[in-house]
Amino acid sequence: MDTAIKEKIPYSIEHRLVRPDGSIRIVHERGETSYGPDGTPVRMVGTVQDITERKQTEDQLTLASQVFENALEGVIITDTTGMVQFANPAVLTITGYTPEEVIGQNPRIFRSDRHPREFYEKMWKSIATEGGWQGIIWNRRKDGEAFPEWLSITAVKDYTGKAMRYVSVFYDMSLIKQSEDTLRRQAYEDALTKLPNRLLFEDRLATSIASAGKAGGKVGVALIGLDRLKNINETLGFPAGDQLIQKAAERLRPLVNDGDTLARFGGDEFVCVLNDLKDEQDMVKMMLSMLEGLSLPFSIDGRELFITASAGAAFYPSDSSDSATLVQDALVAMRRAKNQDRNSYQLYTTAMNTRSYERLSLENDLRRAIGREEFAVYYQPKLSIKTGAIVGMEALVRWIHPVHGMVSPVKFIPLAEETGLIAPIGEFVMTEALTQLKKWVAHGYGDISVAVNLSAAQFRDKGLLKTIGNTLDHVGIAPLRLDIEITESMVMGDVNAAITTLKNLRDMGVRISMDDFGTGYSSLSYLKRFPIHCLKVDRSFIRDIPANADDVAITSAIISMAHSLNLTVVAEGVETMEQLEFLRANACDELQGYLFSPPVPAPEMGKMLASGKSLYALK
Repeated sequence: MDTAIKEKIPYSIEHRLVRPDGSIRIVHERGETSYGPDGTPVRMVGTVQDITERKQTEDQLTLASQVFENALEGVIITDTTGMVQFANPAVLTITGYTPEEVIGQNPRIFRSDRHPREFYEKMWKSIATEGGWQGIIWNRRKDGEAFPEWLSITAVKDYTGKAMRYVSVFYDMSLIKQSEDTLRRQAYEDALTKLPNRLLFEDRLATSIASAGKAGGKVGVALIGLDRLKNINETLGFPAGDQLIQKAAERLRPLVNDGDTLARFGGDEFVCVLNDLKDEQDMVKMMLSMLEGLSLPFSIDGRELFITASAGAAFYPSDSSDSATLVQDALVAMRRAKNQDRNSYQLYTTAMNTRSYERLSLENDLRRAIGREEFAVYYQPKLSIKTGAIVGMEALVRWIHPVHGMVSPVKFIPLAEETGLIAPIGEFVMTEALTQLKKWVAHGYGDISVAVNLSAAQFRDKGLLKTIGNTLDHVGIAPLRLDIEITESMVMGDVNAAITTLKNLRDMGVRISMDDFGTGYSSLSYLKRFPIHCLKVDRSFIRDIPANADDVAITSAIISMAHSLNLTVVAEGVETMEQLEFLRANACDELQGYLFSPPVPAPEMGKMLASGKSLYALK
């Protein structure tokens, strides 16, 4: 105002006023000064206009403009003819167009052609009747890439209700869709083989059964299990086992027809659903082709590996009417194939299910057998080949069931390994055998020792050395009286760790024998590093001596090689005098087998020791 008076010009300013009630208003004030003849200001005339609401509106518009400019969502405003009047920067970022390519154009430039004409007709009908539309739509970027977006279109109307323009807000759903696809794959796809996983398989099986039920059709379920994958994992390591599973999946996938499902059931098992079966022979043919395909050699890390598989199948509706039971039936059939010849298939029958329940019952009894003291230790003598005198014995566990009597180790040992009960059973055998051995030594029965088998689970147990040491101390017997028997497969998984364990056992004074030699995956370069004392030639090589020339050559070579490494050699499974004479001629050190004695209870073993006779003389 002072400037206006001094310079004789009008003024125009905006400022705030505080009213008596304390409220603040914004005004626009304009004024012009009148002057007297001598140039002195006489009066000022002007106006004061309240512009509070206008300023608030301008602020809101400015804020809205900033929001549009910085929003991650694309905002487009079109007139009623569909021409673009405004597009914020996000539109350009998402679509790849420049402002000049969008302003004045119709949004049809974004169309992907993935939607039919009816889709757009329905959209505009909703806008016309309801004032808006929202949903997922596929559009196309400038570079031609189609992408999904969430789009909302709103009609802006005048006071008469007539649309003046349309505002579209959208955001790119590509990353969300990718995340959904990834999660869907993770939920339904096996990570190792990229096959459907168990969850997706169960969903498809339920759908197949429902469809077959309506149409009166048949559905078949086949379970295919790789045989002895555990041996490969323990010998070559889990990465090799994983490679084998992947390559097995690659071989099986082409054998399954379109419309059917091949999935990884878990571990070393695959499962297949066959729809629209005419008869069971369709399933049999497919299982045979799968077994044949898996029997061809696999190349894993430069090694040629041969495996076999076992398969079992069940059918809807003849075997079961629900998916869970149908899978269980196929599993029972597969296990029967594994327990028989392997590399074969079985179809489900009621008898199979009965045997499955018998196995479950046996497992429950096995868990209770430890507390009920139903286990006993039998002993099979080991003889000097030169004198026939007993130089030691192998301790073997026997289960005397209160109802079924003597249960074969072939039945319960694998079950004990599967259930983890082998560790307490193994500790019982070691304690019982050493305690009994101490009594025999006290009776003066010679410089004898007892051999105890270790399971793979026991050998991998970090507390193994402590357990053996505590047992020896508790019994009060010298470590050299204990002979620990291990197998090749137990030491070939992690060779360095195995060597460390074996050296610690040797340093304790315990003797170590490698059992079943020649049947595993051992390497001679590793064998010389193992701190062992004895090799036991597997009975499979002894059985056909001297008729089988290969077994003769292999056994002779093992004996010669062991002696060159200063190892003692024990031949297992000796049953004939011809075998005895061959082993004697080839300088085998010790013998074990039914030719001399089967495994016997402690009292009978004690009588043989007390007699002091050569078991040769008993023949």
